[in-house]
Amino acid sequence: MSESAVHSIPRPEHPRPDFMRDTFANLNGEWQFAFDDADEGLRAQWYLAGKQLPLTIQVPFAYQTKLSGIGPTDEIHPIVWYRRSFRVPQEMEGKRVLLHFGAVDYAARVYVNGQLTGEHKGGYTPFAIDITNALTQGDNDLCLRVEDYPDCTQPRGKQYWAQGLMGCWYTPVTGIWQTVYLDAVGENDIRTVHVTPDIDRHMFTAEIILSRMPCAELRAELTVSIHDKVVRRVSTSMNDRVLRVPVDLIVNGALESVHLWAPNHPELYDLDVAVYQGDALVDKVHTYFGMRKVEVRSGKVYFNNCPIYQRLILDQGYWSDSLLTPPSDDAIRQDVEYTLKFGYNGARKHQKLEDPRYYYWADKLGLLVWGEVPSAYDFTDETSANLAETLTGFIGRDFNHPSIIAWVPMNESWGVRQVFTDKRQQATCDMLYTLTKALDGTRLCSGNDGWEQGKTDICALHDYAADGADLLDHFSSREAVETHACDWRPCYTDSAKPTGDEAFMVTEYGGIAFTNIGLQGEMCGMQTWGYHDKVTDEEAFFERFASVTNAIRAIPYCQGYCYTQLTDVMQEVNGLLTPDRQPKMDVERFASININPDGKTNQVI
Repeated sequence: MSESAVHSIPRPEHPRPDFMRDTFANLNGEWQFAFDDADEGLRAQWYLAGKQLPLTIQVPFAYQTKLSGIGPTDEIHPIVWYRRSFRVPQEMEGKRVLLHFGAVDYAARVYVNGQLTGEHKGGYTPFAIDITNALTQGDNDLCLRVEDYPDCTQPRGKQYWAQGLMGCWYTPVTGIWQTVYLDAVGENDIRTVHVTPDIDRHMFTAEIILSRMPCAELRAELTVSIHDKVVRRVSTSMNDRVLRVPVDLIVNGALESVHLWAPNHPELYDLDVAVYQGDALVDKVHTYFGMRKVEVRSGKVYFNNCPIYQRLILDQGYWSDSLLTPPSDDAIRQDVEYTLKFGYNGARKHQKLEDPRYYYWADKLGLLVWGEVPSAYDFTDETSANLAETLTGFIGRDFNHPSIIAWVPMNESWGVRQVFTDKRQQATCDMLYTLTKALDGTRLCSGNDGWEQGKTDICALHDYAADGADLLDHFSSREAVETHACDWRPCYTDSAKPTGDEAFMVTEYGGIAFTNIGLQGEMCGMQTWGYHDKVTDEEAFFERFASVTNAIRAIPYCQGYCYTQLTDVMQEVNGLLTPDRQPKMDVERFASININPDGKTNQVI
């Protein structure tokens, strides 16, 4: 593909720096598109090659967005179709070809040359389909049918389930909203490479999983490097789908026996995994990882065996012209950089599995991240299964990112409104916590962030009091808070009790909005969302921010906080940045209050 062609494609970069092959063909760009409100496409066989769709859309942007070329709109079209032609690149010929979708909201059927090649359900999780047997020489026809009903058993996050806007819920996205691409593999392929660091023993374990049982003995070769220098090569036989390889990282004679990843020193190791049958390469994947450790001990969070005070910001990852899809890789990096400039050492990515390149930039630039599962809003057996499936896909996709230190499967009892007394809803929350620990024992889990918690590593409460004195009063006694509530909702469910090991944090507070800064033209004159009265100028903002932030820091048992929020999102105008990422106040002054208000630092690392 020529350089000019690459630059004409929206989001041309590889979407998964943590899982890359040498073969990569980006399928973003102009596709045919159609609404199917009458659900006639299947009967009329729109999936057959040569059927023309009447509209065009720019993938990977949802039809509701400006960058799609169709929106913006809040109209609900529950069934949509996509089509484009493609050719298999020459370097992929003779190999098995995998078709990857970063995310399609919500249920997709994929056809290649009129054949149904695969299906997937889940609006935030990736999927890949082996399309080799459906391919022909020359042009190939790719067609998708997508269903996205306003169904509240789906993990939706902040996507509103009715037309218009409501409270702090926003325009939804439908269909493809992350990158579509091809890559190629041999007769077997590496499905998973998960790296589990062990800084105490100066080693890591790589778990390699193939797509199928090998029909002959294979050989796996691992090459570990840092700063472009190889530090380890390991070769071992592979007779099963699953291989676990322990790798010692100690370098004799080095001043630092192992390079640790930390917010102020984000060292990353590169890992290449190649699988051979004899001398023939079967598959090769590049990933990377960080050597770091996070745990809770006796009410404190320890990072690399040192206590850490977390200063997080809530970040919802919305853009005016593209909604959930970041408009560019630079836009993603800019959000991470602004978070650091404001004096935060972490972000809670709220109600969204973020674009994988966000976690990449957090890894590279040194930002802690909490990964949160989007909420559903009706409680059924199907809801529990959908949440578990989304959580599993989330952890599976993003396991290797050292920046992610905590998972949040539930938020503020959304979708489990009776969890305080309802045993089934309690069991669902506890199941998600236990599933998190089963899939990933290396990170923390905030079970139901906000209140009415069951099993959890973090006693995480939300309190939007506008005055610091009120906050101090709410949290004057940890025992009283955990027995009852900090303000208006119980801290734990009626059957859960704190163990004493949980770290305590105020994981939402602030939400300070301006009366006249950041309002988009279409927002003026409508009801905007914020907490308490809006401030009128910068001085009033800093007075309130300092009051509530210093009050939280004065809580002796509190291990950190999360301020709401980084950017304005539609009608919710309590961001530090406008929707087009312009600061509303002096960034350096804000950071000085956030990091070092009285000449003393509260960040151990």
